Amino acid sequence: MTAASAAFPQPSHARPPSRFLAFAEPRALLELAAFYAVRPYLSNLPKGDGHPVLVLPGFLASDSSTAPLRRLLKQLGFDARGWGMGRNVRIDAPRVHEMESMLLRIHRETGRKVSIVGWSLGGVFARELAKAHPEAVRLVISLGSPISDDRRHTNAARLFEYLNGKDPEPIRHGRFTDLHRAPPVPTTSILTKTDGVVHWRGSVQKRCVHPHTENIEVLASHCGLGFNPSAVIAIVDRLLQPEGEWQPFEPRLSQRWMFPKTSLQ
Repeated sequence: MTAASAAFPQPSHARPPSRFLAFAEPRALLELAAFYAVRPYLSNLPKGDGHPVLVLPGFLASDSSTAPLRRLLKQLGFDARGWGMGRNVRIDAPRVHEMESMLLRIHRETGRKVSIVGWSLGGVFARELAKAHPEAVRLVISLGSPISDDRRHTNAARLFEYLNGKDPEPIRHGRFTDLHRAPPVPTTSILTKTDGVVHWRGSVQKRCVHPHTENIEVLASHCGLGFNPSAVIAIVDRLLQPEGEWQPFEPRLSQRWMFPKTSLQ
C-alpha cells in the first residue's frame, strides 16, 4: 500500500479527535518554524507551468493564514491567488455565488483551468466548486478537510452550527450534500492522524465515482497543514502534474520518511 492509497471505507461511528490532540494543536508554531527553516530547499523544488492556483483558508481563517504557501507557489512559478473574502465564517448563498464567480472569472481571464487548494472548511468549498464547475477546475487538494457528511468528526461542529445553523442556506437549497462524494476531477485529500480539529477518518475519501482520487498521510497538526513541509511537498508535487496526466502520489526515495504508510481504515 502506498501513501496515496484511496480506497478506504467510511467508519460507521463518527467522533471528534481526542482532547489531547486538540490541546496539542499549538505545535503548529513548530511546523511554521520548520517551514521557514527548510524554505531554501522548498524554493528549489521543480518549477510550475504558471497555471492559476486558488488557495482557500480554513474555518475562521483568512488569506493571511495561506500567505506563506501562496508566496512559495508564486516563487515556483504558479499563479497563486487568495480568495479575498475576509474570514471564512459563514456559508450562505451570496458567499457561494461569490466563490463561483471568482472561479469562473479566473478561468475566463487566464484561459486555463484552475487548481484549488482548500484548508479544512476551504477544502469542502474547493470540492463543491469543482462539482459545480468541473470544466473550470484542473484538480482539487484538500488539507484536513471534513469531507464526511457527519459533522461529529470535528471539534468545531458546535461553533460552526452556532454561526451557521444546523442547516446552512446552501444545504437548504440542495447544495453541500454528499460531501463524501469526490468531484469529477483529480482530487487529493492530505490528512494527518494527529489532527486535533477534524478526526482523520472524516478526511478519508473513497475511490467511488472518480478514479483519480487519493489520500496522502503526513505527520502534522491540523493548524499546521498549510505550511507543514511534508504537506507542502505533496501539494507542489500534485500541482506539477501536466494537465490530463494524473498519477497517484509516490514520494521520492529521499522523501518517503515524511509520508507514513499506515492503514487509513
